[in-house]
Amino acid sequence: MKEDDQQTVGRRALLSNLGVAAVAGLAVSASQVSAQPTTQDTGFQPGRHGQDLWLDELSGSHRVIVDSSSPVGGASALWYANNIISAHEESYEGSASDYAMIVCFRHLSTTYGFNDAIWQKYGAMFDRAANPAPTQNPMSTAGPSNGGNSIASSVARGVQFAICGRATRRFAMAIASSTGVTADEAFAELSSSLIPNARMVPAGVVTVTRAQEYGYSLLYAE
Repeated sequence: MKEDDQQTVGRRALLSNLGVAAVAGLAVSASQVSAQPTTQDTGFQPGRHGQDLWLDELSGSHRVIVDSSSPVGGASALWYANNIISAHEESYEGSASDYAMIVCFRHLSTTYGFNDAIWQKYGAMFDRAANPAPTQNPMSTAGPSNGGNSIASSVARGVQFAICGRATRRFAMAIASSTGVTADEAFAELSSSLIPNARMVPAGVVTVTRAQEYGYSLLYAE
């Protein structure tokens, strides 16, 4: 065999061996990547508690919780929840019943979780800056701040409400100091006067985090 032919054959063999090594390297690399632990592979399972089981009982093929912690945020939360449902109905040919939709009123939006009778009684305490003092829940009326939605229209679409128990305790203490009733009596009154489709939860911040453990997407309203 000529020297040139031998060199050609040698180069071909070298390239062939390099190709095999490269493929082998890719195979090893792919094997190593697939062997890396994923979130599911770690075996983590969130704890379950009786106070949170209602989150898993709501029907719907989509799960969303809209969180709020201020009066402005509470109005926006009502708006956002309805916007999601409307977009689903209009662009996905879906229905409101496809959603397990929760609006969380906590911290300074907690008072939106109380009915008109409570607002008529304590509206001046809930919104000290308003003049005249409100005599009904501001979310009872559809207006610009909530995108033309109301509690009643939201309930008609199946929206659920989580009302912060810890914040309610603070409002109960304020009522007690101004009226002479005990904090427990004020808390019992507030707890029994929630808006429709609402439940008192131990703490809004806990419910928002636990909802995500149950597969709810989180949207924060400001």
